[in-house]
Amino acid sequence: MSRPVNRSEPDAANEGVGPVTTVDPILVEIVEGTLASVEMEVETSIARTARSPMIRDAHDFRAGIHDVRLRKLTGRSYSALVQPVVRDFPIETMRPGDVFFHNDVYLSEGGIGHLPDLCVTVPVFHQGEVVAFVQAFGHHDDIGGAVPGSMPSHARSAFEEGLMVPPIKLWDQGVPNRAALTIMTRNSRMPDSLAGDLDAECSACLMGARRLGEIFDRYGREAVEACFDAIISKTTETFRRELLAKIPEGVHVWEDYAEHDGVDEPRLHAQRITLTVDHSADAPLTIDFTGTSPQAKGPINHAGDYADGVFLKKWLAPVLRNLADTPERMAELDVNEGVVPLIKMVFPEKGTLLTPIFPAPTNARTFVILRLLGVLAGVLAKATGGRMPADQETIRYTGVYGDSDEGPYLMREVLGGGSGGRWYADGEDTIHVVPDSRNIPVEFAEARWPFRVERLGLAVDSGGAGEFRGGLGYDKHIRMLRDASFMSIADRSILACWGVNGGQAGRPFVVTVDGQEMDGLVDDFPVQEGQIIRVRTTGGGGWGSPYDREPALVAVDVRDGKVSLEAARDEYGVVLYGSRDDLRVDEEETRRLRQAMRARPRTFFDRGPGYPRLSGGRPHADVDIM
Repeated sequence: MSRPVNRSEPDAANEGVGPVTTVDPILVEIVEGTLASVEMEVETSIARTARSPMIRDAHDFRAGIHDVRLRKLTGRSYSALVQPVVRDFPIETMRPGDVFFHNDVYLSEGGIGHLPDLCVTVPVFHQGEVVAFVQAFGHHDDIGGAVPGSMPSHARSAFEEGLMVPPIKLWDQGVPNRAALTIMTRNSRMPDSLAGDLDAECSACLMGARRLGEIFDRYGREAVEACFDAIISKTTETFRRELLAKIPEGVHVWEDYAEHDGVDEPRLHAQRITLTVDHSADAPLTIDFTGTSPQAKGPINHAGDYADGVFLKKWLAPVLRNLADTPERMAELDVNEGVVPLIKMVFPEKGTLLTPIFPAPTNARTFVILRLLGVLAGVLAKATGGRMPADQETIRYTGVYGDSDEGPYLMREVLGGGSGGRWYADGEDTIHVVPDSRNIPVEFAEARWPFRVERLGLAVDSGGAGEFRGGLGYDKHIRMLRDASFMSIADRSILACWGVNGGQAGRPFVVTVDGQEMDGLVDDFPVQEGQIIRVRTTGGGGWGSPYDREPALVAVDVRDGKVSLEAARDEYGVVLYGSRDDLRVDEEETRRLRQAMRARPRTFFDRGPGYPRLSGGRPHADVDIM
């Protein structure tokens, strides 16, 4: 058994913790591997035992492991926070078999973004004391509110969005709180799937707590907690040394926008970041959100200004991994609590998109929190001369609901989109911001709901043109077999995913019902039997000038159906001839056409044609100037 050895040096990554302990590096690897294994086992258990398509099939849920000091230890994906649970239930009052539950956005310390995200937390015990926490949260079918799915796109108050539950004890020493479960299922339009999902999540987290407790029993609390410190410190130093060191010191400003809130007419809802880089500071990065627009009347607000922004720090930090030397190294870097000491956040006063005042609605907060990923990428692109990916928007909710032979149903899907082109490669097609999430399988959907999927493929020309092309979005056609209602919670229907360093913006999100174009925010548009819903999701922005893309690669894209012949000529300046299976480049015409195209003025950022529509005709924002 390996035992920790005390050292007297201060721990820069964990200021105020006390003396650092070192452990056998082999034991650190064992503990780190165990954490990853337990996290994966919890998620696998939930996926196999949950009942709702959103959890079981789309995998819109996450697990996380935290230590007794509330630090996130695992880094494969984001998770919620333990802070609201221990705030309301002191650790010393917890008992084995307890399961805590919450979904209240404003009482979650920033860890829950909207009410359908239900969070389960289980304490881990060793020798009668709490030593860690296992947590899971996921997007559930329905928790009440004004519309099926609990995401009313025109909500003006949190009270329209569903049942709000502050931290409660859902299980007390192994005994379920039947009264609380009855209240929640009574308020849901899908009570059976809600009950089944909660059972799956509670049982999986209890199993995970037992598994994690075994490593404390085997190696002892002191040794295991020393490994926790080592894991977190390693992340801090790796990010500081390998990633942050590549950002030049100085002050850099950029902003991007949500386009509509479901209440007011479409306009620019700004999210601004002023990034200050000082490598001599304990926290080298200061992210200042001053300049963010006032809170919206509609549900696009995100309550991020809690617990010193600790959730947002871990949410945004994965963007920094793009600064790694190679894609392979980037994939090796997890984001755990070790990133928190490196970032200082400055929030504007209460009453903005990021600091809303209760009961401002939040169910479409993805419009803000996802946009912030792009804002950080954009400001880093300015700071590093373009060494960041172009923009992506890889989450939106679309679906139908109505009555089938089995009774009321709700089909809601989180279709992905194309990621942005990168300085070394094209963007990926049809990805999702939530790791391991996926579209609902066609065979399952057609067997369960009254519609037929007539096409599921790539949206041609949706990726922004560039030296490295943006990834493509979905093109999905659904024919309804009986009358229903269509719903959508989607941004980027006007403002496209921006291109960078000369790359062009991707194509925006668009839905048509029998040829009639829908807004991005729809609650209950009637769809008649036989009509077709066509969904085209966003393409990622392009990176670098499209006139620098090898003509042979453009020809391959045309052959593969990713780029049309017209776009090859008009956007890449590549003239092709021959059949699709035997396309050839007209070298001389391509050279002449590209020479003429290069004379056109280009900007570092390209926001697409939707930006002038909302900006009063301005082609670009002031912060786009390098």
